[in-house]
Amino acid sequence: MNKLNNKNSRELTEHFFRNEYGKIVAVISKYIGSQNINTAEDIVQETLLKAVEHWQHNGIPKNPSAWLYTTAKNKTLNHLKKNKTHLDYLQSTDKRKAEILEIEFSEEIINDEQLRIMFCCCQPNISENTQISLILKILCGFSITEISNAFLTSTETINKRLVRGRKELRDSNLNIKSVEFVNKNLDTLLKTIFLLFNEGYSPTQKEQITNNDLCLEAIRLTTILINSSIIENKSNTYSLLALMYLNIARFDARIDSINSVIELEKQDRKLWNQTYINQGIHFLNIAVEKSKPSKYLILATISANYCIAKNYAETNWNEILELYNKLIQIENSPLIQLNKTIVLSKVSGYTKAIEELLYLEKKSEIGKNHLFHSTISEFYKNEKLTTKAIDSLKTAIKLSKNNRDIQFLEKKLNLLVPIS
Repeated sequence: MNKLNNKNSRELTEHFFRNEYGKIVAVISKYIGSQNINTAEDIVQETLLKAVEHWQHNGIPKNPSAWLYTTAKNKTLNHLKKNKTHLDYLQSTDKRKAEILEIEFSEEIINDEQLRIMFCCCQPNISENTQISLILKILCGFSITEISNAFLTSTETINKRLVRGRKELRDSNLNIKSVEFVNKNLDTLLKTIFLLFNEGYSPTQKEQITNNDLCLEAIRLTTILINSSIIENKSNTYSLLALMYLNIARFDARIDSINSVIELEKQDRKLWNQTYINQGIHFLNIAVEKSKPSKYLILATISANYCIAKNYAETNWNEILELYNKLIQIENSPLIQLNKTIVLSKVSGYTKAIEELLYLEKKSEIGKNHLFHSTISEFYKNEKLTTKAIDSLKTAIKLSKNNRDIQFLEKKLNLLVPIS
């Protein structure tokens, strides 16, 4: 075992919390029942707390995942012996008793049980927002604060959703292996996974620029869906997987040596991960063969256009603008329209883009978002309207809730404000 200090131990435990939390909860709930999902979560929390204490004093085991699985298994067996759930065990068949005593964490069982939990959380009598909250909490190990940030709501609201959702899980008796049920609820799962990826791509709570673990976890969950034989139409799933690979490919080029954001135009494309790009293009080609235009397919195609361009100047802005026009027909959100104006500025000029943004501000609440003001500031700057650019950046800074974004915008402001 490797000795380590308290900080490193906690960082490593947090890494395994993200990677192993949902796996262990899913497998344990198989043996103690989905109606006891709260108990499964408690067992995993106890396991992780024990890991922090044990690893600080004894070092990291050679196989940390196996250590967590063994500890969780022992705690589960102790729970079965000491608590009410043990009555179910005593009434079980000999075969079922043997299964419980041999709690197994094989890759196949982990994948099957996570798939079961995903769809268990997507039952019709649970609201969509609560479904997503349950999956993020139970399967992905999100804290209540992180979920509230992702939903732009209060921790109290999220806590109430989770309480209601867990009650529905306890009272439910669904056939999770029903082909009709699984395919009917697939879109909610994809939305949850995309939310998970976005939390890694641009974290809402921490000051870090990216969280690679969360993005890889989203890709892993999507791969479970791809490999499932029960899912009939996987076109959107392939599209989402393509989108995530194409976006994560640019991670290493998004951050400079002092941990600041590097905009797409200034990124060193040699740092882009060509393996991920190839994976993304591969899954995009499969999706195109299987699908009519969808949100994920269009977003993946937009990302592919950025990835295949030799340089920023040679980006096919006309095609991307056309793709955004198609995307707006499917999902006409203010944020998508804002992103479209960035592309519009490349095709029709900054004056036209400014007009579009100001019109968007009048008909929506996008003006409450710092991204609106930082974007229009860039347009003003390129039109030599420096005073307006400065004022918009100052507003963007006031509206920003993350120090990472504030520091990025302050650097831009310092470049605009004349030195006296």
